[in-house]
Amino acid sequence: MGFFDRLKKSLSKTRKSFVEKVEQVVIGRKNIDEELYEELEEVLIQADVGVNTALELVERVREGVKLRNVSDPARLKDIFQEEVEYLIGDKTTPININPDGLTVILVVGVNGTGKTTTIGKLAHYFKKQGKKVLLAAGDTFRAAAIDQLEIWGERVGVDVIKHAEGADPGAVAYDAMQAARSRKVDILLIDTAGRLHTKSNLMEELKKIRRIVEREMPGAPHETLLVLDATTGQNAISQAKLFGEAVNVTGIALTKLDGTAKGGVVIGIKTSLHVPVKMIGVGEGIEDLQPFNPQEFVAALYGLDVNEKK
Repeated sequence: MGFFDRLKKSLSKTRKSFVEKVEQVVIGRKNIDEELYEELEEVLIQADVGVNTALELVERVREGVKLRNVSDPARLKDIFQEEVEYLIGDKTTPININPDGLTVILVVGVNGTGKTTTIGKLAHYFKKQGKKVLLAAGDTFRAAAIDQLEIWGERVGVDVIKHAEGADPGAVAYDAMQAARSRKVDILLIDTAGRLHTKSNLMEELKKIRRIVEREMPGAPHETLLVLDATTGQNAISQAKLFGEAVNVTGIALTKLDGTAKGGVVIGIKTSLHVPVKMIGVGEGIEDLQPFNPQEFVAALYGLDVNEKK
């Protein structure tokens, strides 16, 4: 099964809570009225796209109905899909790669989002492209995090720079930068503690790691990737805003799309954060993390073939 087919299967719960419920609101209606728009808003909020995004999406549908002079409620489905496509966009934003040598990617996020696993899968993704990859175990607060990263390192066949549990994460980042240079590495992936976004001292630690990386290599990190868990819905957006304030997040890796009915959060991320989703995860397999393609996402969400549009 290819990645698109896995994505389509993964979005089946979201399809039921989002696409099919929108269709249920529209089916059997005689008129397009205010009650219909209110029900659409309710369905969207329940699908966890977010209140502001729900209001914006319904407003765009309302404008689309006026512009096309539509009176048949059945036509709302197509207008709705077009507006979803518009809000998600059609541009794939790849991970930023430094063309002049080492690329440093700082990976941040709270515990439980699948951050360390995402790093392991990213290492595999880059290694398949023929790149030399190095991992840095910057989450020194948990011995399990260091062990987990080492297991991924062995599985993928890449080295891991680590210190003892409780060591200074900044020192790990410094050593990793030195090692990456001396070993002529292409990609350095730096893990960080799964810091609770409410803990300001831990956020300060994250800023410190970033400063060390910047000092050792002007222009780095080339990407600060925030790992978000799709199953948390709107809470993921709250996390993103706080991390963005602390460390200038440049991209998002959205995990666990296969286990949730809240895949509509992608629309909320696009409209409220203005930070691109760069990678998505649809399962536990090593190949189940891939670049986010907006057009494929919408096709999969609607259960269409990859080149099929209504």
